[in-house]
Amino acid sequence: MTEFTLVIGNKNYSSWSLRPWLSLRHAGIEFDEILIPLDDSRTKAEILKHSGSGRLPALKHGDLTVWDSLAICEYAAELRPEAGLWPDDRGARAVARSLSAEMHTGFAALRSNMPMNIRSRFPEEGRKPGVKEDIDRITALWRQTRSRFGADGPFLFGRFTIADAMFAPVVSRFRTYAVALGDVEQAYADAVWGLAAMKEWAKAADDEPMVIDSSEF
Repeated sequence: MTEFTLVIGNKNYSSWSLRPWLSLRHAGIEFDEILIPLDDSRTKAEILKHSGSGRLPALKHGDLTVWDSLAICEYAAELRPEAGLWPDDRGARAVARSLSAEMHTGFAALRSNMPMNIRSRFPEEGRKPGVKEDIDRITALWRQTRSRFGADGPFLFGRFTIADAMFAPVVSRFRTYAVALGDVEQAYADAVWGLAAMKEWAKAADDEPMVIDSSEF
């Protein structure tokens, strides 16, 4: 048993769970996992055993429960400041938090029409109204941030930060739905996909037996 337990949903489908999982891994925080299958008659009851919000993910640390993916990422950053989960520069931190918040609350068309499904490929699907606008906004943010802050490494702010964890599910979506990217965006997506932790998550997603019909085409 470790000091921390992260309660998550299916690795193939749960974009919300992926984000704090990556952040905790990057921070070097060891944790146990409880995986609750989504879209099941018992899902809500099982989640409520761990989080009063009725949603995943949730991080349990002793008698403390931190729910919401971004809140868990922030908690990891406070626990392990040496991991650099936010940029050092105050201005860069403000931009990183803005990016993370926009990803956390926005891009509804992309989320609805291109659900995360790591192990599948649907190159002709998901092109519904509003999706192109979301993709254009995301790729513009990637280009602008890489140009302004990314000189010291392959990620949005050079080194890996919470902002990259927040966009990691989008990287997987762009692969699943064969979204064409420019050179800068593709290099960034490749860097995220090439993370050892991301590969580990994707391998587990490939091996899962659970299927959510609403996320399949």
